[in-house]
Amino acid sequence: MLKIENIHVSIQSVVALRGLTVEVADGTMVGLVGRNGAGKTTLMRSVMGHLKPSAGKISFNGQDLGELPQHARARLGIGYMPEDRGLVPELTVEENILVPVWVSKNLKVEERLELVYRVLPELLEMRERRALLLSGGQQKLVALARAMAVGTRLLLLDEPFEGVAPALSKRLGEVISSMKGSAISVLIAQSDLNHSRRLVDAEFVVERGANVAPATV
Repeated sequence: MLKIENIHVSIQSVVALRGLTVEVADGTMVGLVGRNGAGKTTLMRSVMGHLKPSAGKISFNGQDLGELPQHARARLGIGYMPEDRGLVPELTVEENILVPVWVSKNLKVEERLELVYRVLPELLEMRERRALLLSGGQQKLVALARAMAVGTRLLLLDEPFEGVAPALSKRLGEVISSMKGSAISVLIAQSDLNHSRRLVDAEFVVERGANVAPATV
């Protein structure tokens, strides 16, 4: 499904990715492991079109993502949960969840909200609360819900457990675990896979923007 081939990315003349290759097959859960600064976030931002590779190719279901504008990722069914959550503080929880759905013409708001609230019922009671009033852990749940609302084919989860209290970390793990074996593919970036090693079908290790070992299953 997602194929990242030998991509090179620089940020303000600093080389961040050096020929990195990652592949996520249909219906699989893949770990992307590396220390802070290894290039995990750069990879995900490149898939989402926020950064443009200087070499290499990123394709999704055989389509070159480099040929598409940023907003087209949502229409392809790709959901993204950034490490910093990326919520709009003044919008409500529900509005934040729906932001990418609104640009995806093929999704029905009611159906996506029903899915999100079924999987994350705790968000229903806070749906009218503005994002700036949430705790960091609650914001993580909303960011995951937003990714799920639009990610009908692929989810990119950047450090989903980072900086989260143990109880919420466990809850996030339960939700992510529930996707195992579904039709949705998941790429999880983490400094280590302590929270999700039992979930992943394969893992790619990245260091200084490059693969350091073949994928392991």
